[in-house]
Amino acid sequence: MENPIITALQTRRSIRKYKPEQITDEELKTVLEAGTWAPTGMGYQDPWIIAIQDPALMERISRMNREIWGRDIDPFYGAPTYVLVFGSDPKKWANSVYDGALVLGNMMNAAHAIGLGSCWINREREMFSSEEGKALMKELGLPEGLVGIGALALGYPASFPQTVKPRKENYYRIIK
Repeated sequence: MENPIITALQTRRSIRKYKPEQITDEELKTVLEAGTWAPTGMGYQDPWIIAIQDPALMERISRMNREIWGRDIDPFYGAPTYVLVFGSDPKKWANSVYDGALVLGNMMNAAHAIGLGSCWINREREMFSSEEGKALMKELGLPEGLVGIGALALGYPASFPQTVKPRKENYYRIIK
């Protein structure tokens, strides 16, 4: 079935090399707004979305992530914007991680739809459960008790992957 939304979902790729130019405020707001329209359990709108473009803060976040990852490369691949997603402690709101994942997915698809690249970045749960991470969350004005769900590297792609892994056999099944 031909459909521009389906085509966008099929052509989005994780981008791991970005141009240094900062994205526009309009582009950033478009991506962030798309995140707010993700479905959430019972319409609770639990996730918290924070966009970071301050170079000193970005370096701090990148360093924290590298230390957990154990690799000395930029885990955000040189992106000019980071987007962090937080949610309630899953012990207090069981849908927290799922809701945050949907927010991140919406933002990745919106970024692709407007010509931006993105890549999901892991290790936010570990980063923000540390003392340094908790202090940073306080600096960011977030309420206590949140957990890191994930992050996005966001920017203009410097390259775009051309190869696509074929979808595995029996990925889905229809039972009638």
